[in-house]
Amino acid sequence: MNSIIWLVVFLVLLFIEIATMGLTTIWFAIGSIFAFILSLFVDNAVLELAVGVGVSLIALIFTRPLFVKFLEKDQTKTNVDEIVGKTVIVTKAINDSEAFGEAKIEGDTWMAKSEGGVQFKEGEKAIVKRVEGVKLILAKKN
Repeated sequence: MNSIIWLVVFLVLLFIEIATMGLTTIWFAIGSIFAFILSLFVDNAVLELAVGVGVSLIALIFTRPLFVKFLEKDQTKTNVDEIVGKTVIVTKAINDSEAFGEAKIEGDTWMAKSEGGVQFKEGEKAIVKRVEGVKLILAKKN
């Protein structure tokens, strides 16, 4: 009977992993397969649970970092990622009455918005906090 439960646990965890692709439940699915195989030979739920959890933790601790590192190497940062934290010069005032202003960074002019409703005058320097689409979100420079 325990083998059917472990098989169902495996299938549920595998389905969740396929649906989310988050590399979270796959490690526990691996542990449940080991517990399933053990349940075919031994009828001891505590031992099966210990093996399932133990294998899951070992797989999580030792193999997840390798998979994450392997999957992240295909991601390339864009130039937009490098803008965050840099100083810009406001070229069109940013205030409550205008939806957006403009700011210039490295020769490029961007639409800009303030973080938290802070106002910026033309010519004022600001820091890029983040980029949302094609807009820079700015904060006061200290």
